[in-house]
Amino acid sequence: MARVLGGMAAVGVGAYLLPAKYKYPVHSWVADRLTDGLRNLDAELAHNLAIEAAKWKLTPVAPPTDPALYTRVCGLGFESPVGLAAGFDKNAEAIEGLFNLGFGFVEVGTITPVGQIGNPRPRMFRLEEDLGVINRYGFNNEGVEAVLPRVKTAERHSKPLGINVGKNKVTPEAEAVSDYVKTIEALGPYADYLVINVSSPNTPGLRDLQKRDILEGLLKSVLKTRDELTHKPPLFVKIAPDIDAAQLKDIAAASMNSKVDGVIVSNTTISRPAHLINENKKEAGGLSGAPVRALSTRTIYEMSKATNGKLPIIGVGGIANGRDAFDKILVGASLVQIYSMMAYEGPSIAHRTNTELVQLLKSHGFNSVSDAVGAAHRNPSLLPSDLKTK
Repeated sequence: MARVLGGMAAVGVGAYLLPAKYKYPVHSWVADRLTDGLRNLDAELAHNLAIEAAKWKLTPVAPPTDPALYTRVCGLGFESPVGLAAGFDKNAEAIEGLFNLGFGFVEVGTITPVGQIGNPRPRMFRLEEDLGVINRYGFNNEGVEAVLPRVKTAERHSKPLGINVGKNKVTPEAEAVSDYVKTIEALGPYADYLVINVSSPNTPGLRDLQKRDILEGLLKSVLKTRDELTHKPPLFVKIAPDIDAAQLKDIAAASMNSKVDGVIVSNTTISRPAHLINENKKEAGGLSGAPVRALSTRTIYEMSKATNGKLPIIGVGGIANGRDAFDKILVGASLVQIYSMMAYEGPSIAHRTNTELVQLLKSHGFNSVSDAVGAAHRNPSLLPSDLKTK
């Protein structure tokens, strides 16, 4: 690990000795090639090395985002609608370095009240031919006590920081609310927005919290806790893509009735599309990356329809470029997030997605991101290919 980090440090220093106009192109190209090299390592080790690089700010610093991407959601300003999903920086160790990559917002976690080691290793697997990842981490994180000082002092560059919270594995379902409440009380004052994670497939019983009555009660309790904070960050609930039409309507109703601020669609899937090639498809856990893109896009579309576009949606799942981000915005996402595809596309993915998204907005005649949100509901000719086939 020390040798790899030393190489990254040398690259970073070398890039900063270049003339200004060459710094980002050269540094990002080399960082992307290093990402290719990391795929020769164990998946979790490669993930940890990427966190260390961002933690020590050895990652590229992207140019300023085009003002055309500025948008406002839930009262927050976003320089870009393209963010980093929870799960990458589980312990809030590398916030500034990740913002430097060009993300408009960063979400850390999932964080539980007490630190836990998660599930036994190996627990992360690449499906390279499929551009997918399967993980069964199990909310491994250092807990509130370790994360609190980091989110207090993190340099955010005036960009929103989301904090994703969950329950400890040993906490019974009947006591789950108390875990969410404790974490929100501690970390809520330092979050620009909060996320209630009830959809990871790797914590036994967690997805049962998506049942309408249970979810509505949970959301009302955590919203009450949020409202008691001096600073009241918007609160989102993150849901699974593995739901049928009735379950989706129930989640939409529970979210609307509780007056939660938004929904994140979606977490990883436990399904395994028939077209998967890599032998790791047999591993247990949540599948993410390109194989979940279509399922995620369809679930965003249906959730937007079920809520009449009144509930802001953050779209997640298989985003590798500006086109993927644009498709999710067209079907109803106000913001989007990237995670797994960074393992294949490299750290330049945020800046490239931003650049491509600006071009797509302009070529389709949209004056802003908000103009494009849900446009496919109003004009079916804009429906992405993911929704034109089952």
